[in-house]
Amino acid sequence: MHLLSILQVTQVQDSIAQAGQTVGEVISQEKKLRVIDLIMNSGTGGIIIISVLFIMLFVALVIYFERLSAIKSAAKVDPNFMNQIKTYIKNGNIDGAKILCQQYDTSVANLIEKGVSRIGKPLDDINKAIENAGKLEVYKLEKNVSTLATIAGAAPMIGFLGTVIGMILAFHNMASGGGKIEVSSLAQGIYTAMTTTVAGLIVGIIAYIAYNHLVVKTDKVVHQMEANAVEFLDLLNEPS
Repeated sequence: MHLLSILQVTQVQDSIAQAGQTVGEVISQEKKLRVIDLIMNSGTGGIIIISVLFIMLFVALVIYFERLSAIKSAAKVDPNFMNQIKTYIKNGNIDGAKILCQQYDTSVANLIEKGVSRIGKPLDDINKAIENAGKLEVYKLEKNVSTLATIAGAAPMIGFLGTVIGMILAFHNMASGGGKIEVSSLAQGIYTAMTTTVAGLIVGIIAYIAYNHLVVKTDKVVHQMEANAVEFLDLLNEPS
């Protein structure tokens, strides 16, 4: 009796071990599913859409890093810059102030240079010249940023387009199956629907975050330019 119980327990343990091994093999096979496999199994339409999304992602990253570098360069301002400008202007050395602005070559320096070059004219003309120069500097900072915003909005829609195409393929395979629906016949359409949606959302999220980060950085530079422009105009308004 005891021997029979031991044999039964042993058989149950063997069954559990075999089941565990089978589950482990299934999980192992699932883990081997790679992103490239998902893309290649998404069909021609899915591959084309995902390729377009990858190109959009590459363009978005290029624009982001190029603009980030340009904005960082434009934001560099020596804390003593305005003090030096004040010293030159109070001493009547206008040419020295211009040369100093040209040496820094930043957005703030370009703005102040425009104001320095108008010294001697009415304050309204100087203010207008500074405003126009500020608009030009902002335009330079925001170059191609609108393209990043377009990618952020268009990428998810292109991904959803792939979803619609994938569902159309899936229903077409169901309709042409003659009443016999096989999972394998639906796989291509489902792959297209799912992978393009994920790819579109990923590209859109990355582009959206990059766009907002550049907007914040640009706003900081704009506020910096406004503060220095006000300080420069206050300097000109000081009684001599």
